Amino acid sequence: MRFGLPRSLLSRNIALLVALVALSQVCSLSVLLHYVQRPRIERASIIFADYVTLLDTTLAAMPAAEGRAAAARLNARSTPPPEVTEAPDDTPPSLIHFFRTWQRDLFVAALQRHLPPDLLVRWDASHDTPSPLQERLWIRVHAAGAPVWISLPMTADARASGISTALVLSAGLALLAALTGYLLQRHLNRPLRELARAARRVSAGDTPPPLPTDGPTEIAAVSHAFNQMTDALKQAEATRALMLAGVSHDIRTPLTKLRLAIAMALPRGSNDALVAASESYLDQIDTILQQFMDYAGSGEREAPKPGDLNALAGQLVADFAGLGHEFEFDEGMLPVFDFQPVAVMRLLMNLMQNAVNYGRAGLAIRTMREGDMACVVIGDRGSGIRAAELERLKEPFSRGANARTHSGGSGLGLAIVDRIARLHGGTLTFRDRAGGGLEAVVRLPLDGSISHPRAT
Repeated sequence: MRFGLPRSLLSRNIALLVALVALSQVCSLSVLLHYVQRPRIERASIIFADYVTLLDTTLAAMPAAEGRAAAARLNARSTPPPEVTEAPDDTPPSLIHFFRTWQRDLFVAALQRHLPPDLLVRWDASHDTPSPLQERLWIRVHAAGAPVWISLPMTADARASGISTALVLSAGLALLAALTGYLLQRHLNRPLRELARAARRVSAGDTPPPLPTDGPTEIAAVSHAFNQMTDALKQAEATRALMLAGVSHDIRTPLTKLRLAIAMALPRGSNDALVAASESYLDQIDTILQQFMDYAGSGEREAPKPGDLNALAGQLVADFAGLGHEFEFDEGMLPVFDFQPVAVMRLLMNLMQNAVNYGRAGLAIRTMREGDMACVVIGDRGSGIRAAELERLKEPFSRGANARTHSGGSGLGLAIVDRIARLHGGTLTFRDRAGGGLEAVVRLPLDGSISHPRAT
């Protein structure tokens, strides 16, 4: 299993912050140990060595009886204590134990260096001393002319006094720094999430409200640039719609005059074949113009309303049956949900007309529910097209190789269907049909995630 960097910016920044805090804590503890604790322990060992040397000199100078009595008051023993410098095996390892052991060993080594060679030092951390406050330091001194071992109380420096507090404070500061970084990153990520949502709305054909530009300078610059982009897209969209409406109006007017002129120039019965051909060409031009207008609009100005997708599909099946094209209709269980009825009707009509034109046989349509999506599948038994070409046909002005026998189109049929599906937050996909042929699959969300219509 491979472990890579976290994918989100929040996770990466938090991981980086935690790593930096951990590194700073390690550096701080290293400075504390080597430049604060070590000199402190060194000074304590010098003072303690002077105290032990003075005690040894005093006991050695006292009369024998008084020296033995003084040594007895110090719990002196003639036999050396066991050499025990490690904690019991059942003591769980911890950072506090590590620092306490480090300071203890450092103190004993420094003390032994500052004592005369015949004054030996041993540390007793055996099972008989379960608490750090009961640990004993044994030192061999001379009383009544004989060496004896006495235990002396330990200084706070040798018992890691203050280290526990320092470690707890360090851990608390590290957690506070990580929490602060997390909150700051959440605050910075909020405008980025809003930018991502706005970008998705633009890709679905909607115009989102302007993003706020009162945040950090870098985020504000990005939001300002995005607002400028959406304004430019909105203006371009309005210009395109106006241009297509003007072109459609300006072309349809002479087309109508041309149709009238042909009817007047060629009276009925004089050349019916030429009249029929001319009217067919005019109808094709009018159809192409209508497809341009449909693609420019694609239902963007239609308000969504609750509707029955099964009823809409059933109505179209009946309409196509009246034209001599029988579709097998398999009606699934679908709830009423919000969609644009005219746009969705255009979507289904285009797909059904493609099935009639290119599939001819085995026409079928079925509806079903897939999770939180309403699904419509339109199939035929035609020769089929490769998936790569079908994806290409979703682009405007793209036509398949078998479209040459079907004139009157501009290559915008599937582009219109794909645009309407995306406007609803759905998808258009193609797949091979079991037993041969092709299926077009439209999925629309049931949760009403359709983009709001643009203002005109």
